[in-house]
Amino acid sequence: MTEEDLIQNPQFCKLLATLSQHVDRTGLTQHLRRDLEKAERELHSQRLSWLRVESVHRVLREIVQENRFSKVSSARTAEDKFFSTLEQCLAVGQCVRQMDISSDISEHHSGILGLTADRVKRQMPPEQDIMQMKQRLPSELLQHLKRKAASILTYYQPEWENENEGLRSVKLSKLPELLDGEQKKAKSLTERNGENATLLQRQAHAYLSELLKCVNVLQCLVLDLRLKAQKDLDRKKIEYFEGKCEIGLQKIRAEMLEVQLDTYTRDKIAAHKKITEKLNADLKSSEMDKQAVESKLASFEIYGKDFEALAEEYSRLRQEIATKSWALKEFST
Repeated sequence: MTEEDLIQNPQFCKLLATLSQHVDRTGLTQHLRRDLEKAERELHSQRLSWLRVESVHRVLREIVQENRFSKVSSARTAEDKFFSTLEQCLAVGQCVRQMDISSDISEHHSGILGLTADRVKRQMPPEQDIMQMKQRLPSELLQHLKRKAASILTYYQPEWENENEGLRSVKLSKLPELLDGEQKKAKSLTERNGENATLLQRQAHAYLSELLKCVNVLQCLVLDLRLKAQKDLDRKKIEYFEGKCEIGLQKIRAEMLEVQLDTYTRDKIAAHKKITEKLNADLKSSEMDKQAVESKLASFEIYGKDFEALAEEYSRLRQEIATKSWALKEFST
């Protein structure tokens, strides 16, 4: 929520101010907050106690393991008796803890494999050995912790390995500060890594957003280019179909022209035939007229001037026959 949101919603701002008098930032009341803090302190105390016990237990197990693997001879000495007593006590204590026997078990009910905690505790070493082990245990524990602290110090600062005992003791006293600094450094690096991871996630989100925008732009460009290409393709298809239609029309026109030409030819032939028949008829008529005129010329040859008129008529008929014969010949070709 920003300051601008509060300015735009004054009533909501008043509500938050009123609620802040009764609840904290997490939404808990003051009473619940006190109970929660008390429970957290108790949990922290219990956890700290458990960590102390567990740390000592693990250190003791390390002491036992180091002694077990460092021994070469099998001769039993007082030191071996101390470590065997310590190992036996640790084993019995671990068995008792792992049995996890509740306090309300009846005495007739048996535990794991019929064992009870009291029966397992009977496997403890003699009381005298335990007392001797407890007297020596603090010094052994202290020496082991010093060796472990020295190894940790050597790990962090290898150049301190050859220092004398007094200087190493002084530097060992500063080891908690060194470890605390390393822990804070590691925590800082972890937080920085988390911030970098968050920043990387935001950058990746921004990159993906920009990438999606670029993809949308590319899709628009591809669609635009596809539409332009489709337009050119449609134009070429139209030109192709127009050409195809034009060829089809030309074929149709040629067929129609051929049909018209055939019809015209047939009509012309029929007309030519009629004209030929007519000219033949006229020729025959002219021949007959010629024969009639010749016969008349022969009959009226004796008539003097009348013969000249007949001769002119004869010439005219011959010229007409020649003209019709030429026309007939032209139509026949």
